[in-house]
Amino acid sequence: QVQLVESGGGLVQAGGSLRLSCAASGRAFSSTIMAWFRQTPGKERDFVAAISPSSYTSYADSVKGRFIISRDNAKNTVALQMNSLKPEDTAVYYCAASTRVIFTTDSSNYDYWGQGTQVTASS
Repeated sequence: QVQLVESGGGLVQAGGSLRLSCAASGRAFSSTIMAWFRQTPGKERDFVAAISPSSYTSYADSVKGRFIISRDNAKNTVALQMNSLKPEDTAVYYCAASTRVIFTTDSSNYDYWGQGTQVTASS
């Protein structure tokens, strides 16, 4: 079992920055693939960024160059630094953990999810 708790969401003007954090407990964090997804009402949950145990990263095209995912295995945390936020980034952001051996960005391969945190970028 893995428990995930997100923090850091909020309201920011377009062009601003926010940093999301996710604290993990339970299963060995250092061997777990971590990711961020986001969801808006009436739409499917979309991939945002993922990081492997060795810190290989992958990003959705819509956030490349603006968002940075990182992890601290000593503190069992993963962060998402979001810069140059746009109104279309507004969503509930979820931290997720996958126990798969092969790196994945498919939400169906993620076994554990946080409760979500709202991010709103106003125009």
